[in-house]
Amino acid sequence: MRIVFMGTPDFAVPCLERLLADGHQVAGVFTQPDKPKGRGHHLQPPPVKELALARGLPVYQPATLRDGQALETLRALAPQLAVVVAYGKILPPALLAVPPLGCINVHGSLLPRWRGAAPIQWSVLSGDRQAGVTTMYLAEGMDTGDMILRRSTPVGPQETSGQLYERLAELGAQLLGETVELIAQGRAPRTPQQEEEATYAPMLTKELAAIDFMKPAAQVHNLVRGMNPWPVAHTLLEGQPLKVYAARLAKGSGAPGQVLESRGRLVVACGQGAVELLELQAQGKKRMAAADYLRGHPLAPGTVLGI
Repeated sequence: MRIVFMGTPDFAVPCLERLLADGHQVAGVFTQPDKPKGRGHHLQPPPVKELALARGLPVYQPATLRDGQALETLRALAPQLAVVVAYGKILPPALLAVPPLGCINVHGSLLPRWRGAAPIQWSVLSGDRQAGVTTMYLAEGMDTGDMILRRSTPVGPQETSGQLYERLAELGAQLLGETVELIAQGRAPRTPQQEEEATYAPMLTKELAAIDFMKPAAQVHNLVRGMNPWPVAHTLLEGQPLKVYAARLAKGSGAPGQVLESRGRLVVACGQGAVELLELQAQGKKRMAAADYLRGHPLAPGTVLGI
């Protein structure tokens, strides 16, 4: 099948690889413009662009899809189908109408739960025991189109957003392969989403990653998992920022934020229960195990985090 692929981050890479492995003709790849990164602010190409160039595919990086040029380009490529995976731009109706077989999307949640920009992270933040991917036809609304296939996977009790992200990227590629095959055969189902079941997953911010030890331990634990690898859960220790990369539920009770144990392990009281903080990073320091941190920074009994 002749396909135009639209995607940007590493989550989309396995999907493009799957289309190529299945022998489809990828007529062109749309991806976000290169962005400056690092201290030197050097322009860094998106992961999808790197793969596309390595495979000799034409790459297009429009700053906007609404000036007519992108529409001309897409029409000239004459795709039968467009595949959109974490592209980062909303396709206007004129572009959606170009491919005769439609535009499909691979979304990192079990729709209609977690529509929006950060579905994988919100699955973890909310303590979902099941996550998954959905393929769907794109519509004008945000992640509102008819579903084609869905596949679920259990979320591990210690699994982070980053770990789930990698697993769902591979699962999404498998589901995409099956979906495109069904479309080629004219057998792809269309299941409308139930609007009353929709929930939303807005982009994460550093403010959302602040730990509130007044909350139950389970919620604090989910926050730490869900904010890893970005923006990373954080608190204050003796007035200084402290990032928390990993934690687990622990026994104990006390005033929220109070250090209950600090000899070899760091246990902190929450609104209900307690958490053991496992991996930390103080400002200007390297990420390290909590036990290593405590050897260099012994804490007095009764120390309170978050102030």
